[in-house]
Amino acid sequence: MAHEWTGPVLRSQPLKMNGAIDSDAQALVEIIELKWLLAGEGFHVHVERLQSDRDYARQALHRAAASPNPALRETALRLRTKLRLTDS
Repeated sequence: MAHEWTGPVLRSQPLKMNGAIDSDAQALVEIIELKWLLAGEGFHVHVERLQSDRDYARQALHRAAASPNPALRETALRLRTKLRLTDS
């Protein structure tokens, strides 16, 4: 039996986020952007693995940095900083 959704779909006011939560949320936005930009080049990104496997993240960001797409290269640079992978 399906249950009817009775809660609000959208919030009338956006949630105010700060600190680590805001940083984590912004990193996730960047990861999703990277995922879709790389998908356009035929490379599938596994979001959870990118968040937990530093070597996998480095490989994906390396591939993105080598792209002819400037938006993809810029996203990779921002995400590399957010994930603190500037050592690679």
